[in-house]
Amino acid sequence: MNKIQDTAAHTPKELLAELQALVAEAETMIGSSLSEHSDDAVCNIKARFNAAQDRFNDIYEGTKKKVVAGAKYTDATIRENPYQSMAVALGVGAIVGGLVGMLVGRNSK
Repeated sequence: MNKIQDTAAHTPKELLAELQALVAEAETMIGSSLSEHSDDAVCNIKARFNAAQDRFNDIYEGTKKKVVAGAKYTDATIRENPYQSMAVALGVGAIVGGLVGMLVGRNSK
């Protein structure tokens, strides 16, 4: 069985793979007779699940803090430089609009 590993060592993909393996193992245990499995195995699965859930919560909270900080930074920058921000938005919109127009024109022929 897998050992519970350090929180910082997991990426979201690794965490998802571990949770999928844990679910598959639990389904196997449920499918077979429960009397075949010891309490240690069930406790191990519960411990692994709780550890994975804690790691997921840590990743979620860290990501949430980064997104909020980025939004606050963007808001402050836009408020400090409103005209420059509008010029940048207009330029990006014009470029994206031109590219979309070229793609639509190319597909309509």
